[in-house]
Amino acid sequence: MQNKKKIVLAYSGGLDTSVIIPWLKENHECEVLALCVDVGQEADWKSVTERALTYGAAKCEVADVKEEYVRDYIYPALKAGAVYEDKYLLGTATARPLIAKTLVTYARQEGATAIAHGATGKGNDQIRFDLGIMAFAPDIEIIAPWRTWNIKSREEELEYLQERGLPIPMKKADSYSRDDNLWHISHEGLELEDPSNEPRYNTMLQMTTPPEKAPDTPEYVEIEFKKGIPVAVNGASASGVELIATLNKIGGKHGVGLSDIVENRVVGMKSRGVYETPGGSILYYAHSELERLCLDRQTHSFKQLVREKMADLIYGGLWFTPLREALSAFVDATQETVSGVVRLKLYKGGIHAAGAASPNTLYNAEIASFTTGELYNHADAQGFIKLYGLPILVRALMKEREQEQKTP
Repeated sequence: MQNKKKIVLAYSGGLDTSVIIPWLKENHECEVLALCVDVGQEADWKSVTERALTYGAAKCEVADVKEEYVRDYIYPALKAGAVYEDKYLLGTATARPLIAKTLVTYARQEGATAIAHGATGKGNDQIRFDLGIMAFAPDIEIIAPWRTWNIKSREEELEYLQERGLPIPMKKADSYSRDDNLWHISHEGLELEDPSNEPRYNTMLQMTTPPEKAPDTPEYVEIEFKKGIPVAVNGASASGVELIATLNKIGGKHGVGLSDIVENRVVGMKSRGVYETPGGSILYYAHSELERLCLDRQTHSFKQLVREKMADLIYGGLWFTPLREALSAFVDATQETVSGVVRLKLYKGGIHAAGAASPNTLYNAEIASFTTGELYNHADAQGFIKLYGLPILVRALMKEREQEQKTP
């Protein structure tokens, strides 16, 4: 066994990676070292590691990187306000770079010469994994079975296991392709492959109550931020992992954070998925409300451009790039004043602003009030408007001259 090639497999315990273990052994004559990267997914790690051994892994270990995930990946995306195509809060996309980095660390530790993952040849994750691995280990071979094997569907994967007398890790009727972590749960496949179908929320959802079944009474939640980072919920300080888990429960109870999207994948095709991001949706909403108080007009406007570019970079697997790092540096500079408390009302899938306060607020009641204060003179507006609208005035005069010249 010591002379065999060692391959580290990113193991989730799901159907794809369970099939990959025996496939790697059959086709690469290797020792499979399964690594579960814990980014907060709901999993019984004892059962998952035992399952990997059942399918033929030489060993299976779990790397707990939840705190790092929140600190170095979720919060930078949150501070940027990065949302892909106005709907996707990048739950999978933010986790993949960290998983890739962790796989490389483990592969170096174990003396492995290759890393394998279960991303399909049609998806975005293959790009995120490959680029993440390349960023830290350009010498390591990357094996993506979905790009090379003859298996063409999840049904064929189930048959593959049955033919070898291996257990099936899920029911065929519930064979959604899912990815979950502390930030979200994604669902693809089955009825979702036809965009004309309504999602079966009553049977699909795992973290979120269908909005129509959410409580009839709204719930208020207060979130405190320091320099763009959430630090407390309802007055109780908490670590990043604890805070997000708390908001997932509160938001999930009220049916918030559901997103049904037909998105544009990096590889060129459109795909349809349903995302559950209850806690993340609350944080994004609260953070945006606080920025409206604390950022000046020009900074806020330019940050919207950065927001979109950041989302594209993260979605496309370009986390470990100079541009992403530079944009994060800009975002961090904007967050120096983004501190305060935001109050939100949650009700049947909706998030509603219910007040915000900050020691760094740029809102000045004496200026903004309808009651004239010492800092603002209504008469000053006349001169400002004349200068502001000078191009309009000049154009109107030009048109008048043209009309006069045409008139006999």
